[in-house]
Formats: sequence, structure tokens, C-alpha cells
Amino acid sequence: MKSTADHGGEIRAGYDIIIEEVPAYSRVLDLGCGDGVLLHALQRIKKIDGYGVELSAEGVSMCLEKGLYCYQGDIDDGLADYKSNSFDYVILNQTLQSTKKPEYVLAEIMRIGKNAIISFPNFGYYHIRLQLLCKGTMPRNRLLPYDWYESPNIHLLTIRDFLSYCRARHYPVKKQRHFNIGNGGVSLSSAVAANLFAQYGMFVLDGEKFTGAF
Repeated sequence: MKSTADHGGEIRAGYDIIIEEVPAYSRVLDLGCGDGVLLHALQRIKKIDGYGVELSAEGVSMCLEKGLYCYQGDIDDGLADYKSNSFDYVILNQTLQSTKKPEYVLAEIMRIGKNAIISFPNFGYYHIRLQLLCKGTMPRNRLLPYDWYESPNIHLLTIRDFLSYCRARHYPVKKQRHFNIGNGGVSLSSAVAANLFAQYGMFVLDGEKFTGAF
């Protein structure tokens, strides 16, 4: 899996609404935490007890420079050691589409987190559809800044895909906060026909209720 520390400005997508969503003093695990900017902001603003997992040594180093607790590991293989419901929130922000084993990662998140925040680029967004339809080439834009041969996105999905997936696996959806990026990087809500008009999908899942059902 390509390091999230390599994703440039797009990795900041949705930070503001995630910070809104996480209650103060929560115990939080950020998977694919990159350079730790989100965790650092959550610690500073919400006084959370935060932990990160990052693949790249560069990302881990940047987290440590911020005074964060960050473990170097591959989330496609390394979540089994965490106890069930051991975090109030587990965050997977703009990383799901680049995981090698998304089913495993999501199942582990639902096991170890009382709540899961999952956010990803929505490949059903109409600009992406139009680019593919009109140009006949893989879209390359602000949302998808990579050429096909260098893209870390190996499991492309839409908001509708993810909702169907959650229903099929009985993952309880507590909230949906789909959004676009406005001027200055501010997240703007896109609730109407979100699968068509939202650049990003964001779901809050109830891991505690799901784990307790078994």
C-alpha cells in the first residue's frame, strides 16, 4: 500500500468535519495517519488520547516530531493485536481505496472501534463520470491527481457501493456526511444526490453495536 504521507494536499480532505465529529477526550486510532496533522489537531482541539498507524518511516518520523504516539505498520496485515472495542473512534480517512485487503481492514475496524469514521473519494462524482465518458481516458484531476500507472487507488468505489457493502455485512450506519472541498479547503456538505454530486463520501459506523451482536 502506498504511504498516505505521499498524498499531498488531498489527504487533508475532510479534516474539519472529522474534528467536528470526534467528541472531546475520546480514545482515537488513526489508520494511515500520514504526517499526523489530523491526530495533532484532534489532540490540540479535542484533547483526545490519540494513536496512529502509518506505513512510511517518513510519516512516522513526522508524527514523532509532533509528539504523537505512532506505530509503523501495514494496516492490511497488522490490526489483530488490538482488543475489541478498545478505541472510541477508529479513523480511516482517504485510505480505504488504497488498501490491498479492504474487507479485512473494515472488519478489523468494526471490531476494535466503538465508532468508525470512514471517508474516501467518491468515484461516482459526476466530473469523474464525464471525464471518462467524454475523453475515454482515466480521469486525472484534483480528486484523482495520479496517472493510471502510478495511482495508489486500487479499490475504486462510490458512495452507493459503500452503502450497499455496509447493508450486506450488517454494519450499522450512524451518520453520513458527504462533502465537497470549497475555497480554502473547507468541507461543504453535499447531502442531495450525494453519489452524483459529492466529491467525498464519509460514514460513521457503529462498531460497538456490531461487535456486540456476536
